[in-house]
Amino acid sequence: MATTNRSFAQALWDFFCSLKLTIFLLISLALTSIIGTVLPQGKLPPEYVAEISPAKLQIYSKLGFFDMYHSWWFILLLYVFSINLICCSIKRLPHVFKFISEPALVLGESLRNGFSLKQDLKITASLDKGREALVAFLGKEFGSPVVTEQDGEYHLFAQKNAWCRLGVYVVHLSILVIFVGAIIGSLFGYKGFAAIVEGTGVSSIQTNSGAEVPLGFEVRCEKFNVTFYDSGAPKEFKSILTVLENGRPVPGLTNVRVVVNEPLSYKGFTFYQSSYGQATESSDHTFSIQARSGGAADHLTLREGQGTILKDGTAFKLLETTQDIRQFMPNFSGPAARIEVTPKGGAPQTYIVFKDFPDANAQRGDALQVVYEGSNAKMYTGLQVAKDPGVWVVWLGCTLMVCGLFIAFFMSHKRVWIVVAKGYARMYGNASKNQAQFQMQFEELSDKFKNLKI
Repeated sequence: MATTNRSFAQALWDFFCSLKLTIFLLISLALTSIIGTVLPQGKLPPEYVAEISPAKLQIYSKLGFFDMYHSWWFILLLYVFSINLICCSIKRLPHVFKFISEPALVLGESLRNGFSLKQDLKITASLDKGREALVAFLGKEFGSPVVTEQDGEYHLFAQKNAWCRLGVYVVHLSILVIFVGAIIGSLFGYKGFAAIVEGTGVSSIQTNSGAEVPLGFEVRCEKFNVTFYDSGAPKEFKSILTVLENGRPVPGLTNVRVVVNEPLSYKGFTFYQSSYGQATESSDHTFSIQARSGGAADHLTLREGQGTILKDGTAFKLLETTQDIRQFMPNFSGPAARIEVTPKGGAPQTYIVFKDFPDANAQRGDALQVVYEGSNAKMYTGLQVAKDPGVWVVWLGCTLMVCGLFIAFFMSHKRVWIVVAKGYARMYGNASKNQAQFQMQFEELSDKFKNLKI
């Protein structure tokens, strides 16, 4: 009487060997990966606040959506998937090896009836001479056969590409290798950020955890440029970078153009163009200030955060500046400054003054007309920096996967038997896949087979 009682170990083994589990994990990984594609990864919280509400920010942060590929639940899915692949391979590989190493050399009656591809040949020669002629034929046209004698019959067996049945396991191995590469990158790699002002360089970066990591070389920003759409959104920002070793440019890495999706790589570090801005330190900003009642204009130079007292006792403070106001005020463009003006004995007022729109400045109707004349501020380029020692392992895994997929989908295990008995010979054939293509090959072989004079 059969029993369905299984031990816990057997049930666990069957669970991890389940094809249903494989399908569930693949669908889960595909669906959850969409989150990592839709939501930008690795930004700072203030950058997310500009796009989503604080409530969503809190929920998404707890779920690990902003660093999804390092979240515990995503890594758990990968571990379970890895175990599933290993268990399935361990369970099925012995059968596949046995199938390859111990092929069916003798074709029994039951197997013969199951073949759709077969061809008969009458022979008048003796059994031994017929066998020798067919061994030569099969060896020339298909492959060297193994000859087995049984019950007065000779069974000739030849095969091609038996090892291609391992293609799917090459794919399994490639996935595991990719996971190993990802784990190496996760454990020993890191991501960071570097802001480089035009004309200057950096020799270290700040990681996402706040640590300062030396590069061992210097990256200098020779020039930075940004172009905009009419809406004010940035169209392209581009850095011209040079890598220096011991103060000297590295050959081939001078004035390298870096834009989004075209990074710079050197000694395991990859520099991605990610942001830009105006350098505020050591930058002077000039204003023209004229009384509305008339008189000569005064010119004033300040740095961000600095303030001064004007001749009439008005307190003037420069809060912040931008090289292009369009990202904040789409109807305007060009340099602008946010200032705080406090008339003597009055309350402070904060407003924006433009460089290229003097009429907008004049329309305010204040006692003082303030115009922002510009600055000597330079731009800085913001570079995401990544070092991933597992990337070559991942590439190895990808290469293995391509090879495995090619073997699994485009190659087939082809087998041909010829059963030689007194007075006749019958040829049978099949293939593990691509039956239509093998049928054409078998028909060509059959034409030559039936024309043999034995």
